[in-house]
Amino acid sequence: MQIKGADLMKKKHFVITIERQYGSGGRLTGERLAEELGIHFYDEEILKMTSETSAIGEQYFRLADEKAGNNLLYRIVTGMKPELKSPEKDGPNITSPDNLFRFQSSVIRSLAESEDCIIVGRCGNYVLQDQLEDVIRIFVYADTVTRVRRIMDVDKVDEPEALRRMRRIDKERTEYHRYFTGREWMDMENYDLPINASRIDYDQMIQLIKDYLKLRGYIE
Repeated sequence: MQIKGADLMKKKHFVITIERQYGSGGRLTGERLAEELGIHFYDEEILKMTSETSAIGEQYFRLADEKAGNNLLYRIVTGMKPELKSPEKDGPNITSPDNLFRFQSSVIRSLAESEDCIIVGRCGNYVLQDQLEDVIRIFVYADTVTRVRRIMDVDKVDEPEALRRMRRIDKERTEYHRYFTGREWMDMENYDLPINASRIDYDQMIQLIKDYLKLRGYIE
């Protein structure tokens, strides 16, 4: 996205990760916040970047984007923990969901090491768990009425379709997070700043995050 320039002085390196319930406004808030801070915002751009670095077709990453792998039930029953290791560069498992996730995680870690940025979804809070001094982990949620209204407004769909999308995508994100992290997506212990967006607008959410960044000493 185009960087417009920061209105605040950055004091030290930071990366913001945003997990969000569908319709909560988390993505739009992150995008607008990035513009105000003068830093890059990464969402689906990560899929293209991962495809380019791995030489694997982008369609593979899009099909697997924020969806659990094939053996979610097995992992739950056995308590098997996911492994965050280097991706396989060849062989029969190169396009497996687990390996695609490892490629994507490598790109996320590289971005986090090289620049201040905002990363939406894709278990960024987990992938960057070894860099927590530089990472602000945000979770944006809202009540059903607020989310349905925002989905109807943004997606231009009626209320039943908005509700259906909300339930389906939240389920996918919950299973995705559990599969690749072994953690519960909505466990607030995994985040630094949970935001209830039910009764505040985008500008207020942005101000809340900027105030938190100031408290943590990342900006002036």
